[in-house]
Amino acid sequence: MSTQPLSGVRVIDFTQVMMGPCATQVLADYGADVIKIERPGGGDIHRHSIRDDPDGADNPVFASLNRNKRSFTIDVRSERGKAIIYDLVKTADVVVNNFRAGVMERMGFAYETLAAINPRIICAFGSGFGQEGPLAHKGGQDVLAQALSGVMARRSDASVPLSVYATTFGDYTAGMHLVQAILLALLQRERTGRGQEVAVSLFESLLALQMQEAAMWLQRRHELNWGGFPLTGVFPTTDGAIVLVGAFKANPLQDICRALDLPDLSAEPRYATFAGMVEHKPVLQAMFRERFATNTTAYWLARLEAQDLLCAPVQTMAEALASPQTDVNGTVIEVTGRRFIGTPLTMDETAFRVRRSSPRLGEHNDEILRELGYPAEIVGDLRRAGVVA
Repeated sequence: MSTQPLSGVRVIDFTQVMMGPCATQVLADYGADVIKIERPGGGDIHRHSIRDDPDGADNPVFASLNRNKRSFTIDVRSERGKAIIYDLVKTADVVVNNFRAGVMERMGFAYETLAAINPRIICAFGSGFGQEGPLAHKGGQDVLAQALSGVMARRSDASVPLSVYATTFGDYTAGMHLVQAILLALLQRERTGRGQEVAVSLFESLLALQMQEAAMWLQRRHELNWGGFPLTGVFPTTDGAIVLVGAFKANPLQDICRALDLPDLSAEPRYATFAGMVEHKPVLQAMFRERFATNTTAYWLARLEAQDLLCAPVQTMAEALASPQTDVNGTVIEVTGRRFIGTPLTMDETAFRVRRSSPRLGEHNDEILRELGYPAEIVGDLRRAGVVA
């Protein structure tokens, strides 16, 4: 295996839960030495937020976000704890946090303070809503960002009840934006020799996720709703459900009618234009639902695909994980006998590597302090004083 892209990069990771940890795990997967700073006695909230393993290291939720990292439990509010962090900063390239705005500053870890110690340091901040403004100090959380960004209000049809999206896609999206910001800052540092402060927020990331819809609204005051198109929908079959996207073809309605063995509705004046199909969407969709309900998902997939229409079965996560495509892609990895989702990135010469499983709380305290040059007697004194666990 060739040297990984981030070998030699040290990251001091103050993050917890998902947005920050999923970002720092990407860095760790590609070679960075990620030192996870955790509270003595508790650690990352995700170690215990889902009841499972008492130690937290084997909790599937925590373990899915924290492989390849080293855990360092330290009281960062004590003066001696701060001094240790400052020593770490001297050796580091990146400091990452996802606290509320102002928390790092109050703890004594403002960018200006850390840059004075190490001018090459990059400070990355992942927040709920940004560093300034009326929501800056509001607790950031995926569901709140869904609501405030407009994502939650976007539904395929107004009759669909408002609800919380079942996957924390805001955390993941913002986490990947945070990775981008860190990598860009590292690249810029190669040219300038200086670090900088970078930041992303859940709110901005979810607005960016809606860039097409936002542009249409900002420039035309028109609601663009991809899920609301007249020939697109989810339709129950006798043994499941199928999703159909009737678009990107010269006459998709005609092709749908052929697949469903219906008369050519595109020949009728009321369905001849897109506006007409939108107006009569309930009638069209009712006819589609009636036909799909007469046979199996496999039967209708074959007929739709014969017309080169975009369609797919609606799978559960369990079915998706068991899919032959998942196997071919190598999406699921095994770490110390447990299975997880790996990275979706494919790089021929610099594949990600699992160097260690998720750490036990404080597992690497002595190792990290030795690397900083602290003698055994000082380490013992720090432990007796409760500065490190």
